[in-house]
Amino acid sequence: MVSLVAAASEMVSTLAEVAQSTGGYDGLSTLWVLLAAILVFFMQAGFGMVEAGLIRSKNAANVLMKNLMDFCFAALGYFAFGYAIMYGTDGAFVGTAGWFMFGVESPVEGLPVEVFWLFQAVFAGTAATIVSGAMAERMRFVAYLTYSFLLT
Repeated sequence: MVSLVAAASEMVSTLAEVAQSTGGYDGLSTLWVLLAAILVFFMQAGFGMVEAGLIRSKNAANVLMKNLMDFCFAALGYFAFGYAIMYGTDGAFVGTAGWFMFGVESPVEGLPVEVFWLFQAVFAGTAATIVSGAMAERMRFVAYLTYSFLLT
């Protein structure tokens, strides 16, 4: 029993040393947030499959391409402006600093800002994709991509 406690204590101290050597990032939390981001990203494929099944077969490829490009433009919009508006440091109501992710820090202790950004970006992209089902076969491609960019 004593050796088990000693081994656990040694493991905790080793993990603390690793956390300090990696800039204070918590590896398990980072892994968990990345896994959650990947699962939310797969929602894009799910929305694409649902929409492809609900429209005429001649437009299925168009809808799938729209979902792919939707996320690309949403990620660009979130990178350029969305993150700064949500988590920027200046401004009373919305953030006015951190455009294009310059000089931003993670609001979550122990989590790299890139991982936090990815987690938030996939949710922003998914929010833009939800509307694409209602717009299937009804909206021009460029107008929809503009909407996705501006929404995020």
